[in-house]
Amino acid sequence: MSFRFLPEQPLSCVRMPAGQTVLLDPTRRPGGSSIEVLEGIARVYCPCEETESMTLAFLQPGDQLRTDRLCSEGVCVEALTPLSFRSEVEPAGETGFDAVNEWTLQLLRIRHLGSAEQRLHALFGLLVRRLGRRCGPWCDLPFRLTHERIGELIGTTRVTTTRLISRIRQAQLLEAPAGEPGLRLAPSLVESAPLAAA
Repeated sequence: MSFRFLPEQPLSCVRMPAGQTVLLDPTRRPGGSSIEVLEGIARVYCPCEETESMTLAFLQPGDQLRTDRLCSEGVCVEALTPLSFRSEVEPAGETGFDAVNEWTLQLLRIRHLGSAEQRLHALFGLLVRRLGRRCGPWCDLPFRLTHERIGELIGTTRVTTTRLISRIRQAQLLEAPAGEPGLRLAPSLVESAPLAAA
C-alpha cells in the first residue's frame, strides 16, 4: 500500500491527482484532526492489514472527515477524481450530518442484500444517486472502481463482479467509454436499484 502522510500543520488547500492516497494519522495530531473536501471525490478506507483496505465511505465537496472517530491506525483518503481539501477545519459539532457514518451505514445495508447481483445493482444506484448526475439519456459517474474494489464493496470475488458487470453491459445498461475516467449508467438501472428510496 502506497500513500503519503498529511503534514502535521493545518493546510488551507491540499491538492491530489486522481489515484493518489494520503494517510491521516491521529498520532501525528493529538486530539485528532478534521478535513473538508473542497473539490472532487475521495474514497476513505482503513489502512490496517487485517481489513485489506476496507472502504468506509466516499466523500464529495462539503463533506468532513474526523479522524478522532475512526481507526487508531489512521485512515487513508484516496483521490478518485482530482481532489482538493483543507485540513484546518474546525470539526462540525456533535449534532448534524456525518458523511462517513452515513456511507458506512449504506454500504452495510448493501452487504446484507441476498444476492451478489442485488448488491451490485444497489451499489451502482447508491454511487450514482450520491456522487453522479443525470446527463441526457445516461447517468454519469465521474470515476471508475476496479472490479476487485467493487467485489470488496459487495462482498464477492473479482471474477463474480466481472461476470455481473458483463451482464449489465450486454443489457446495454452500462457503458465505460474508452479514454474517459467515468461510467455511464442507464437511468432505469439507477431508479430500479434495491434500497433506492433510502
